[in-house]
Amino acid sequence: MMSARIQRLSPQLVSQIAAGEVVERPASVVKELLENSLDAGATRITVEVEQGGIRLIRIRDNGSGIHPDDLALALTRHATSKITRFDDLQHVSSLGFRGEALPSIASVARLTLTTRVPDQDTAWRVAGDGGDAIGEPLPAPHPVGTTVEVRDLFFNVPARRKFLRGERTEFGHIEDSMRRLALSRFTVGFGLWHNQRMVLDLDPAADGAAQSRRLAELLGRTFAAASVFLDRNETGLHLWGWLGLPAVSRAQPDQQYFFVNGRPVRDRTLAHAVRQAYQDILPQGRHPVLVLHLELEPAALDVNVHPAKHEVRFRESALIHEGVRRMVQATLAEVRPGTAPAPVTQVGLRAWPAGGFGSGFGGEADREQQRVSPQIQERLAVYGQLHASTPAVAATEPAAIVESPPLGYALAQLHGCYVLAENSAGLVVVDMHAAHERILYEQMKTALAQGRVQTQILMVPVTFAVGPRERQLIEEYGALFAQAGLDVAVLGPETGAVRQIPTLLAGLEIAGLVRDMLADLAAHEASNRLERVILDVLASLACHSAVRANRPLNLLEMNALLRDMERTDHGSQCNHGRPTWAQLTLEELDRLFRRGR
Repeated sequence: MMSARIQRLSPQLVSQIAAGEVVERPASVVKELLENSLDAGATRITVEVEQGGIRLIRIRDNGSGIHPDDLALALTRHATSKITRFDDLQHVSSLGFRGEALPSIASVARLTLTTRVPDQDTAWRVAGDGGDAIGEPLPAPHPVGTTVEVRDLFFNVPARRKFLRGERTEFGHIEDSMRRLALSRFTVGFGLWHNQRMVLDLDPAADGAAQSRRLAELLGRTFAAASVFLDRNETGLHLWGWLGLPAVSRAQPDQQYFFVNGRPVRDRTLAHAVRQAYQDILPQGRHPVLVLHLELEPAALDVNVHPAKHEVRFRESALIHEGVRRMVQATLAEVRPGTAPAPVTQVGLRAWPAGGFGSGFGGEADREQQRVSPQIQERLAVYGQLHASTPAVAATEPAAIVESPPLGYALAQLHGCYVLAENSAGLVVVDMHAAHERILYEQMKTALAQGRVQTQILMVPVTFAVGPRERQLIEEYGALFAQAGLDVAVLGPETGAVRQIPTLLAGLEIAGLVRDMLADLAAHEASNRLERVILDVLASLACHSAVRANRPLNLLEMNALLRDMERTDHGSQCNHGRPTWAQLTLEELDRLFRRGR
């Protein structure tokens, strides 16, 4: 069979091929047009859609508009006001810049554009009907700003229309795109209507209270009430936003919103850094909810790596990864009783952990405790010493307290599991095992950080198979392994060996650990896997060493536990991500007993 002759494609077919890259579905149209509105300096944007955006998309803004002399160019491919030379691509600060959105949309839909600039008395309108020809601009009534109306998407490309989902699904994608952009620009008001019904009406949010209201509107009141604000600077990076506490974690990472220089992105480097920062406080399989803005010099990243601009490429990804991880981790570590939203429980709805957490020390616990430093062992005995030497005494009289500490003062112990305390808000209930477990774990981490990692030389080195890339990584990151207490070397073209390990890891499967570390280094240019394994050992020690259920504590012991919780990093969650305490407010207690009714 003879091959087809080479021929030049028609302009319309070229536009439709380009539209396939930019216009995948109605949400793609909304995203591109919203970005144009934001780049035009709009402070109010309204989006109206019908039938999930397939029948109609109308976007109005109060931005700077398009000059009438530029209207024809605005609908021409590869024409843009946002870049003029190659160097501009190295310093992109706008959301859109390619100049393909409007002509690509016009090639697959019936498009009408009406716009007016501030120094003109008249607005102008142009229209296209899915072909490569655009009508002449005509005068039209319109305030300063732009309205783009897109009707009958893919009416002339039926094959693409068949791939669209149902109306509800397509509108769901539009709503998600709106939410992302609304979380990226708090100073802009947004409105969204679907089939003549208002879905979102967001006023500009300039201050913290207004931003909290927008968070509650977009991500729910629970997240707004159970999140902490982050605002840190480090080595040329500015990171700010909101971090959800473990109470609002999810089974999927579907509510993680990342923005780089105001641009919504999906980035593996940022997601991995956040996952590492949360790993000390979240149960396995859970993912945090968060809104994070990273700001850095435009020259430090490449935004021209994805047709829809969903992704960016950092020029120094390892530096970004470590900086974000460290800043998120430091903010979460400061979440202690009294410094973050209290975990409030609803009376009658929450099921408290039942039964207990074991029955004292012995067996494996004794063997693990022998591996802890003398300083930590001394700290483990604090509550027992108090109990042995001090008779039960009454708590400080509440009337004499001018200002109680965040967790208040102990009243009693309940069923050998919980400490009941009174603070200024009402009743505090503490899971004593979970709380003590976190306290011990953080103390062990501090002790480990303050001293050298104790190591032991293996009499018989542990060998493992390596390929060319693994050999290169071992040689490149030898200092990193040594800093962590590992001596890793290449013995031959296909063999690596571990000759020294941290003492805490004796008996563990070392070859698999090193292979996993090499995989991390290949993917992210960083690895905290060894640190994670050591911390898992410490967490196990803390769990076995913490006070157990059914162990009586007197009031001095209980108050000592409360004060330690208030001073401990991550004091509101145990090592497994469960809450260590909950607050019952006086209002909740009044409702329970129908006081004032």
